[in-house]
Amino acid sequence: MQPSWTETLAEFLRNEPGVEAVRLEPTSRRVSVATLGGVDIKNLEKRLAETLAAIESRLGNRATAPAGYTLRQEGDLTELAGVSCATAPKFWKWREVHWPEFEPSVDVHAEQSEWKELAVFASVCAVFGIAGFVTARLGLGPAWLSTALYAVALVAGGWDAAVDSWENIKKGKLDIHFLMLAVAIGAVCIGAWTEAVLLLFLFSASGAMEEFAMDRTHREVSALLKSAPKKATLLVPAGGEREITIEEICIGDRLLVKPGEAFAADGNVDKGKSASDESALTGEAVPVEKNIGDPVFSGTLNLWGAVEFKVARLPGESTLQKIIRLIQTAQKLRAPSERFTDKFGGAYTLAVLGVCAVMFLVWWLGFGLPPFQNIDGTRSAFYRAMTLLVVMSPCALVLSIPSAILAAIAWGAKHGVLFRGGAAIEKLADINVVAMDKTGTLTTGELAVVGYESFPAGRDREIMELAYALEANSQHPLARAIVRDAKARGVRELGLEEFQSITGQGVAGRLGGSQVLLGRRELLERGPLADWSRKLPPAPAELAEVWIVGKDLIGRVLLRDQIRAESKGVLAELKRIGIKTMMLTGDRRSAAESVARELGLDEVRAGLTPEEKVSAIQREKQSGRKIAMVGDGVNDAPSLAAADVSVAMGARGSDAALEQAEVILMHDRIENFLAALRLSKRAKRIIVQNLAISLGVVVLMAIAAIFGAIPLAVGVAAHEGSTVVVCLNSLRLLFGKNR
Repeated sequence: MQPSWTETLAEFLRNEPGVEAVRLEPTSRRVSVATLGGVDIKNLEKRLAETLAAIESRLGNRATAPAGYTLRQEGDLTELAGVSCATAPKFWKWREVHWPEFEPSVDVHAEQSEWKELAVFASVCAVFGIAGFVTARLGLGPAWLSTALYAVALVAGGWDAAVDSWENIKKGKLDIHFLMLAVAIGAVCIGAWTEAVLLLFLFSASGAMEEFAMDRTHREVSALLKSAPKKATLLVPAGGEREITIEEICIGDRLLVKPGEAFAADGNVDKGKSASDESALTGEAVPVEKNIGDPVFSGTLNLWGAVEFKVARLPGESTLQKIIRLIQTAQKLRAPSERFTDKFGGAYTLAVLGVCAVMFLVWWLGFGLPPFQNIDGTRSAFYRAMTLLVVMSPCALVLSIPSAILAAIAWGAKHGVLFRGGAAIEKLADINVVAMDKTGTLTTGELAVVGYESFPAGRDREIMELAYALEANSQHPLARAIVRDAKARGVRELGLEEFQSITGQGVAGRLGGSQVLLGRRELLERGPLADWSRKLPPAPAELAEVWIVGKDLIGRVLLRDQIRAESKGVLAELKRIGIKTMMLTGDRRSAAESVARELGLDEVRAGLTPEEKVSAIQREKQSGRKIAMVGDGVNDAPSLAAADVSVAMGARGSDAALEQAEVILMHDRIENFLAALRLSKRAKRIIVQNLAISLGVVVLMAIAAIFGAIPLAVGVAAHEGSTVVVCLNSLRLLFGKNR
């Protein structure tokens, strides 16, 4: 269960002994801390930023104070303090600190250098190990040369494991890295240099490959921050205008937005008419008209008319910034995936070392075997203990999961499915609900002409020609669709004598001495055709329309966001295998239901804000279902972060959606989702098989080694053989058919 925001804030206070209370004012973006004694302000701000990132979207909600704390809420002010004596607050020192902007703090270059460093170590281990093997087998050089080469290989292959083990030892912990080093040292002690080098090479190489698969994650918010407006044009009350930064904007300010500019804050239109492209926030493919009183949103694009609007919310509280915070909050609520070998590595390490130590004493003291030297064909207790340590080495176990994961990632990359790490492959196999955005996911996101109508009827061709002539030089989404359709139909291009844009209405031109117009229905509702235009049939709810008015002709073009040809087959297959399908879209209900009926979706939720999409995802998860979210827009990024598995369309996906996604469907091929799903299920089966093989060999060989039934050579062969079998089994993913 998710902790309340007060519990999260109380946890911060518990972990900061020098901080007695926190005071927050979200609207004015002020935060203060009460300290008693000296504190490290720089580190304190960092930890406070992490806490606020997880709770900011819930700040202000009424909640109870956790045990041992007092909560005060007055208007926008929230104060949480530890319970203390009445005189203690008199000694508190209140410090105002910087309200965090929640920008991503991941050092991508550091992550890249980490996998490169591991790859270099693994390569050095391999080169010197092979050199040592060759010189030892062929008797090249002095006797110490092969030993020196092996030693360099062991240092390179075990360096990262040694560093991690040392850090854990300082914390009183042992993990699988320590066991790998112990196995390598034990093998060296009994002269098995080749086995020791191979063990550390496989271990270091798998670590490098896994780091490489994960080196480009956690950058989703930076794409949004870069796209957010940085400046605005303020209308001065005394007259005139001046450019200001976003930080200078205040509630109630009147801002001017020219065509092609982005709205700098949320507000309402005060003067002028236009339309805005809100597809990034709502998923709506059709531009949204903006008249006096209509709301506008930060980060959306003003398409044609110059408008003035009054700021209703500060830029920091805008819809765009809420989306940024939702992504971070959802990420913090998502539990990390733990591999089997990570989860049980510490216990397994202690168990193996304990068993080997006990058996050494049993063989030496209990059975009277020589402790360290083999005498007259009798293997020493130490030799047997090292044999047991080698056969219980988890090399195959360690590779069981990463080998399958890396093979699956390689197959996916070759066939248009990009997995960002192994966790997505493991989780995708368990989903039983798939939520999809409409625009750009189930549909192409590009408007297409579905028909022409003329009044009087029978003159559709003339409507085509006029529409083509008027839209030939425009880059508006509607114009692109009309021009594309006209070229496909081979419509002739008429030469206009004049051309002009009618702000907020459409375009006009002159052809053969007569004026022609193209634009919204309002063009007809004004002037001499007003009474007659009211009798014209409305466009179907799922379609957009533009009207053309000529000398003796009126008509319209009907357009629709086109459904992907493959969507129906994908959804049908998902239903066949028992996976629930649902649409989460910010589009109009009529348009969403029309698409849903055609595709056969199980459930439709339309007109959703980004917050409501996240809530829908959370409800499915609370009911015990595992859900994957497929989307492409900025508005989908929070719900992608909240889902168990996030999937983005690769070609038209926004930067935020692509950076957030764990699975990316390249080239916008929705059918690749099925390929990814089948691949993940097959990978999970192979992982189970690998674990069974590796653990089975360990158990059988350990029993044989305890009874002294196998020499070291057989133990090494079984150990390395199980490793080879596991790798070959994983390679079936790379060469098998997963479509």
